[in-house]
Amino acid sequence: MKTIWFKKTGWIYIPVSVIGVLISLCVVFFCVTVFIAVDRHSHSVSDTIYGIFPFFVSVFTILFWIASNTSDRKQDN
Repeated sequence: MKTIWFKKTGWIYIPVSVIGVLISLCVVFFCVTVFIAVDRHSHSVSDTIYGIFPFFVSVFTILFWIASNTSDRKQDN
C-alpha cells in the first residue's frame, strides 16, 4: 500500500494529506525562525540573503525529495 502525501502540479507539489500539510507547516516554521535569527544579526539585505540561503536550499531540497517520493507516480510525466 502506497501512502500519497503530495500531488504533483506542474513543478511544485501540493500536500493532499494531513501529514503532507504538517511537513509543509514545519518547513515554513523553520524558514521563518531561521529568517528571524539571521536577520537579527545582519547589517544589510545581502547579509540576510547569504545567511538564510544554505538553510532554505537544504530544507526545500529535503521537502522536494519527500514530496517526490510520496506523490502519485501516475501523475508524473
